[in-house]
Amino acid sequence: MDFTPLTSEDRRLILDRIGVASFDALVEQIAPRVPRADLRLPAPLTEPELLQAASALAAGNITTNNRISFLGAGSYEHFIPSVVRYITSRGEFLTAYTPYQPEASQGTLQAMYEYQSLLCDLTGMDVANASLYDGASALAEACVLALRETERGKLVFAQGVHPEYRQTVETYLRGTQVTLEKIPQKEGISDLTRAESAVDSQTAAVIVQMPNAFGCLEPVERLGALARRHGALFIVVVNPISLGILQAPGSYGADIVVGEGQPLGTDLQFGGPYLGLFACREKYLRKIPGRIVGMTRDTHGRRGFVLTLQTREQHIRRAKATSNICTNEAMMALAAAVYLSALGAEGFQEMARQNVQKSHYCFDRIVKLPGIKPLFSAPFFNEFAVQLPVDPEQVNQRLLKTGFLGGFPLKRWDPELKNGWLLCVTETRSKEQMDRFVAAVGEAI
Repeated sequence: MDFTPLTSEDRRLILDRIGVASFDALVEQIAPRVPRADLRLPAPLTEPELLQAASALAAGNITTNNRISFLGAGSYEHFIPSVVRYITSRGEFLTAYTPYQPEASQGTLQAMYEYQSLLCDLTGMDVANASLYDGASALAEACVLALRETERGKLVFAQGVHPEYRQTVETYLRGTQVTLEKIPQKEGISDLTRAESAVDSQTAAVIVQMPNAFGCLEPVERLGALARRHGALFIVVVNPISLGILQAPGSYGADIVVGEGQPLGTDLQFGGPYLGLFACREKYLRKIPGRIVGMTRDTHGRRGFVLTLQTREQHIRRAKATSNICTNEAMMALAAAVYLSALGAEGFQEMARQNVQKSHYCFDRIVKLPGIKPLFSAPFFNEFAVQLPVDPEQVNQRLLKTGFLGGFPLKRWDPELKNGWLLCVTETRSKEQMDRFVAAVGEAI
């Protein structure tokens, strides 16, 4: 590719070809009503002055560094060992993208291979790809796979699947004839009676989240059996941290496991970039999106890593491509691999136990406050919903002034859950912080 700067004559010829006298004339035709910005830039700053000014601006952000958070709903605050940031900053893993000459980047490929292996261990599945954009797009890709595999036209979602994930699937399928049907929740989990009537011979997949968006533990064994009885695929959306203490989806019959990998070593980062987890049975190996890294030997017998499969339209005939996903989240996948390796099996299980124990301690304390009661009766992992006597939005505003990020108002997802409040407690919270939070909630209501 030639990056030689254009000469003034080159610019004149281009403008003549377009049919305008100047660049300003071109811009005026494109956006004649856009006013010219008067930037009124301040005077130049020295480097120390610039750093000070930038720090002052950043201090205006409300983050988990200056507030104690009890907010989850899809993104979670977890402790990240320092080794994660150290390894991900090394030159061997410089790219956040898939290299276009992959075999020349053995460090990046090995990291992807290790990530895939760890994800298979975690989920109990046969194969995993080298990651996708986020949990929502991973679910959408899983649904497309199920529709293609079964040649059916209906997807059945548990109501407990995160609403934004469902919206992403709807966006993917806009313009198709695919039907999306919802299994209503009862006490925070799927109503099995309604599920029996929703799933039939036209169902391509049954989709459930475990734990679900309300924090509750779904009856996944029975939903999986229902899907298999009708020849549908069983897709499970997971919180990966919960797999330190809950059964792996592979053990209860999941065909595809997806999820948001942000809890595995990635900061909240104001919503992204995040990490899409995707693992499945081996029979779907050649139908999954993205790419798979494999281990091999070169002609000298030395171990090496290669991009084994790249089932996307840039690498094969478009008609045979399984997805138009053209990248993966290599940097976030690397962070997940380092994070899991640093914790180890025992450390990962201990962290999951702390999530359960601390969230239940906070739940037991908060439902004793006057006017607050549990919203659902189902068991939960590290998120739980309560019913407040007042608007949760108002409570959150009051808590913010006392140094806390409150829970998620469930009316944003479902107007019927008017005063529902979803709280999250991870291993990062101390007993003293939880006690202070409960006292602050009591004052706020």
